[in-house]
This record gives sequence, C-alpha cells and structure tokens, in this order.
Amino acid sequence: MSVTDKKSYALGIVIGADWAKMGIKIDIESFTKGFADTLNGTTPELTMSEIQNQMQLLQQEIQVIEKKDIEEEKQRGRQFLEENKKKPGVIETPSGLQYKVLRESIGKKPTATDTVEVHYHGTLIDGTVFDSSVNRGENIEFPLNQVIKGWTEGLQLMSEGSKFEFYIPSHLAYGDNGAGSAIKGGATLIFQVELFKVK
Repeated sequence: MSVTDKKSYALGIVIGADWAKMGIKIDIESFTKGFADTLNGTTPELTMSEIQNQMQLLQQEIQVIEKKDIEEEKQRGRQFLEENKKKPGVIETPSGLQYKVLRESIGKKPTATDTVEVHYHGTLIDGTVFDSSVNRGENIEFPLNQVIKGWTEGLQLMSEGSKFEFYIPSHLAYGDNGAGSAIKGGATLIFQVELFKVK
C-alpha cells in the first residue's frame, strides 16, 4: 500500500467511523462517486439546490438520532440515581443532587462566589474516568460560580478538609450538550471531591 493509499484509507476509516457511530445509512458507491466527482472537478449529478435539500434531510436524521441517544443517556442516569439514593449515607437535595460524606471536617465553607482549591476524580456512572486532578497529581483552583451547577451547589455543603462524593444529574452537569467526546449529552456524573482551601 503506497503512502497515498494509506492516507486515503485512513481518511475513509475516520469518516466511516463517525457515520457508523451515529447509525446513519450511507450507500458507499454513491458516497464514493460524489467524493470522487468533487476531487476530480466533475460536474455534480445533483443541482446545488438538491444537494442542500439532501443535506438538510441528513441533518434532520442526525438530530433525531442524537435526541434519542440523549434521552437514553438521561434514562440510564435516572435509573442509576433512583437506586443510588437508597444506599446508606447518600443524601439527595431538592435540586436532585446526591452526595455522600466520605470525610467530614470542621472548617470554612465556601460561598458561590468564592474560589476553592480542590482535588477531584470524575467518572461516568459506568466507572469510566473522564477527568481527574488526582491522576494528574495536582490540585486545582477555580471560582465556584464558573463551574457546573452541581459543583456550585455541592461544594457549598463542604468544609475545608472534607471529602465528598457527588452524583450529579445531567441538568446540574453539562445538560444535553455534554462536554467533549468523553461526556455525552444527558450524562449523569460522579465526582469525588476533596476541599483543601477556600480562598
């Protein structure tokens, strides 16, 4: 396989992976022809109006699939939280935030406008780690009014020196948009947080 062949094949893999992940049905022969016609400067067999119309239909199909995926993710989160709140030591606030005290401490509690210094370990409900200052081996500082709602609410329950585990439903996390490739839209998140200092 030549360098050009490898490059072309790799591009096909990447494009194909995206469509396969979404479950979009594509006719490979037609796709290849359209791709080749564009690269070769051949006049398209569809008018620009027809192309735009097909792309709109494709976008609508993608939106339907994405909405379905988000609702399924939310449902998984709801089921998890429903079972989780029955476990010993788990407390649920009126907003739907759940937490468990891992280590209690007597010290200063932050307000929503304070900056805090913390260690945290974030996972999905299946245990997948998506972010962790613990794994990086470094504390992090941030203003509480510039993070997700679950953090803003949850950390105000903590005192310096304490360690909590938070179970954050999607409406208090990243909502339908998710965050990057690691956190899907509608995802419920779990964080272990150790509060070192309120600044």
